[in-house]
Amino acid sequence: MHTVRALSPKDKAAWLPLFKGYIEFYKSSVSDEIMETTWQRLMSGAEGCHIGLVVVDGADRPFGLAHVLFHRSTWSPTWYCYLEDLFVEPTARAKGAGRALIVATYAEADKRGCTRTYWSTQEFNYRARGLYDSIATKSPFLQYRR
Repeated sequence: MHTVRALSPKDKAAWLPLFKGYIEFYKSSVSDEIMETTWQRLMSGAEGCHIGLVVVDGADRPFGLAHVLFHRSTWSPTWYCYLEDLFVEPTARAKGAGRALIVATYAEADKRGCTRTYWSTQEFNYRARGLYDSIATKSPFLQYRR
């Protein structure tokens, strides 16, 4: 059984390498300034800002994260839940932490009356997709960007 809790100010030193690991996994880069902005948004609790969830070990040390955004929909009078970032330390994968973070995300979405929870991943992320296929329904939509 994994413990998932809200991200708190005391977690910054553990959160930063997790977030950097997530960015590196996708072979991307984000400036230190943007990472600090992301942290401030996560801590603000303001509407329109993400919330952070972490899965922690027995010493309350985060080893996985989820960044979740709640937003209105043009297709529903309710809110939607977007799981934007999900990452677990490589040594802790395939042991239930990712599932625990998604289940906690679902619980947060349910508390807010969200009628959809969704996320995306890259096609090559086969290991994670195995989990996603067991806990959600794959959408037929493709993502386009500018």
